[in-house]
Formats: sequence, C-alpha cells, structure tokens
Amino acid sequence: MLRGLEPPQLLKQRLFYQGRRFNFEVNSLRLPNKSEGEWECVRHPGGALAVPVTPEGKLVLTRQYRFALQGRILEFPAGTVESHETPEETIKREIEEETGYRAHKWQKLGEFPLAPGYSDELIYAFLAQDLEILETPPQQDADEDIETVLMTPQELEEAILAGEPVDAKSICSLFLARPFLS
Repeated sequence: MLRGLEPPQLLKQRLFYQGRRFNFEVNSLRLPNKSEGEWECVRHPGGALAVPVTPEGKLVLTRQYRFALQGRILEFPAGTVESHETPEETIKREIEEETGYRAHKWQKLGEFPLAPGYSDELIYAFLAQDLEILETPPQQDADEDIETVLMTPQELEEAILAGEPVDAKSICSLFLARPFLS
C-alpha cells in the first residue's frame, strides 16, 4: 500500500472483464473531499524484466511485434509473473525462451509501477550477467515473433533519443542498470 493522504472509500467494485493475463474492473469511489466517481483499473500479476549484459558489455534486447502499437519495438526480455513463480524464476525462464541466453549472475535492480494511472502492475527488474548462449535455440511461443538484438548501452540510448520505439519498462530499467554498465 502506498503512503500518503487518506485513501478514497470504495463504494462498489465490479469485474468488467476477466482475461488470461489480467482483469479489468470498475470501481466507484468516494474521495476524502466527498466527491464520487468511477475509476477503471487493470489488475495484473506483475512482470519481471532482465537487463542482460554480455561479457563484451553488449545489452541483449528483443525486437518484437506489439499489436497494440501496430509495430515492432525494442525491449529487454520480460514476462508476466505466473502464479506459481517468483519474479526471479519468471525472468530466468523468459530470458532463455526469448533470447537463447542463460545468465549465471543475477542482481535485483528494483521494482516500479508500469502505468499507475490505470493499472496495479509492478515490474521487477534484474541485472543478468555472466551470460552463456544455449546450445539449443529456444522455441518461440506460437503468438511470439521475436528477434534478438545486441547493442551497447550508448547505442540503445542513441536509439531512444532518436525516437526508435522502445517500451517504458526498458527505458526505466536501463536507467536502473546504468551504474553497473561500463
């Protein structure tokens, strides 16, 4: 629970949509100033993300198609935390599935809300080092179209500043990892 002012009073809550990965609910609230209204919220189990760094100092990213944006974007490997997994277990699995790399050294960078204006999703960010390439390339899920991309931190920063599509969780995680990158 976040600290701060007196929280609003929940008057009514209804589940509008229940999906595979998230739920969408509508909440009727009374604010401390006594005004009332409805707020929509996406309930999400959270995501885990890795900032993988090769021994040569290159970052391992993915470029994949995202339907909501109607295009391909650069991202660090990430995935939804499954109910039977910790965030660290999730990202250890995801990095192998999405990139074909395995990390032997892990460090938690932090966690942050992804879009607090409408979602409770938290991203758990990790630094992944001491990488090895798997002998057998990963098999992508049927709904994935992923390309592995290697870039230096400077090349990624230049791509971001040039307007190349990079998602917010990757930009935030790059910032968190910056002190550990050479």
